[in-house]
Amino acid sequence: MQNKQRFFEQLVSAYANDLYRYAYWLCKQPPLAEDLVQETFARAWKSIDKLKDENAAKAWLITILRRENARLYEKYQPQLLEIEESLVADDYHNEPSHKLEKQQLHQIMLTLEDEYKEPLILQIMWGFSGEEIAAELGLKLATVNTRLFRARQQLKQIMNDENESINFNTKPEGAKQ
Repeated sequence: MQNKQRFFEQLVSAYANDLYRYAYWLCKQPPLAEDLVQETFARAWKSIDKLKDENAAKAWLITILRRENARLYEKYQPQLLEIEESLVADDYHNEPSHKLEKQQLHQIMLTLEDEYKEPLILQIMWGFSGEEIAAELGLKLATVNTRLFRARQQLKQIMNDENESINFNTKPEGAKQ
């Protein structure tokens, strides 16, 4: 029992921050991300004996976290709030441009279908290899590579479309209106 507790404490100290970042990436709400991590570790403790390979602990915890997140949305109906555009726009002007670009990229990634979004997040955030993503999602490596390629292509297309619409809507100085 003591070894089990010590091993579990090592898992918590090694992966708590990474799990929180991943949970926050999924839900974008700090309290909810904390709850997801807490529930992940609670479930991990209950089934720690089922973990056969200690080297697979990271993927095992991510799987639990993904399932916990999915459980939330099986019964959760989000409430939409209307926010004045001027309030949102003012917040963005105070941020450095690289942070804004990163946030825009994140928002664009969230619009992708889950089959493309999940492998991309696992690769970008967690640094998983194609083989690890395939094992995590229960897919063939070729399928993962195809989805990653398509996800990147979709991101490029969306970003190009946005840039073109911005350039199209801006008129050069001195142009007649």
